Amino acid sequence: MGATVAESAAADRLLTEEVALVDRSERGKLALTGAQAKELLSGQVTNDIEALSPGGGCYAALLTNKGKMVADLRVLDTADELWLDTERVGLQALFDTLRRGAVGWDAQLHKRTLEQALLSLVGPHAAQAAGAELGPEHANRHAQLGGADVLLVATDVGIDVVCAAGDAGRVRGALDVAEVPEAASEVLRVESGRPRYGLDLDDATIPQEAGLNERAVSFTKGCYVGQETVARLHYRGKPNRHLRGLRLSAPVPSGTPLLLGEREVGRVGSSVVSPRFGPIALAIVRREAAVGDELVAGSAVAVVSELPF
Repeated sequence: MGATVAESAAADRLLTEEVALVDRSERGKLALTGAQAKELLSGQVTNDIEALSPGGGCYAALLTNKGKMVADLRVLDTADELWLDTERVGLQALFDTLRRGAVGWDAQLHKRTLEQALLSLVGPHAAQAAGAELGPEHANRHAQLGGADVLLVATDVGIDVVCAAGDAGRVRGALDVAEVPEAASEVLRVESGRPRYGLDLDDATIPQEAGLNERAVSFTKGCYVGQETVARLHYRGKPNRHLRGLRLSAPVPSGTPLLLGEREVGRVGSSVVSPRFGPIALAIVRREAAVGDELVAGSAVAVVSELPF
């Protein structure tokens, strides 16, 4: 059963005015150790991993040879290791790529998905709840909560707390923050225009189409898989598709075709009902669907919007 209107409103108030805990432990988690870990990973993903220093991090994408995304990931230099997390739908591709790539390198790949919990503190009081001010997104440091070792990580909406799965209960207790469903925090993500792999992005998406070049791609680092396509499109071309917002006349499910006249120009990705904007969604749409155009989405009208909303 979905949340009631009152429950959704209460969760939104915590997320936007105070702080709430969202359990994201289902995300895929890996770690790389060894003297050549950074060099190995930098040759596989779009961002400059070798430029990271302890306590920093970045967002990146894993691509095919043709520049299509097969996963996106957060990379953190924790001083002890490179810690990676990704959507579960992209975990196997990332794991297989790094396992094959590590052969012959001084780099070891470690599974962490089941071994670690990931608790997201979302809201303006996240730093107060965690007892830490961290700085820009991806800044991280080791700490203790409830007597357990944790890694605190700055996010765009608060602070993530990573701990051993067996310590999650006492870390929750030490945080003493109300928990809300992930669906509630998804509203904030869609409002901000951040796409999610598996919902808005898939293995047909090139990073520039999703507006990810600034966040995820380095154009000054060394070679990586898929670089030629990404660089050529950035310097010489215009993508045929763009990530856009949709203002909907009524809620529609993800996957709903978007029609401009009789032509399909995309499909609805993440779809939520925002307390501030009503029914909204993200979608990768063809460039002929311009901002302000009205599209047909099932029985609803979808007005193409700039992001963020």
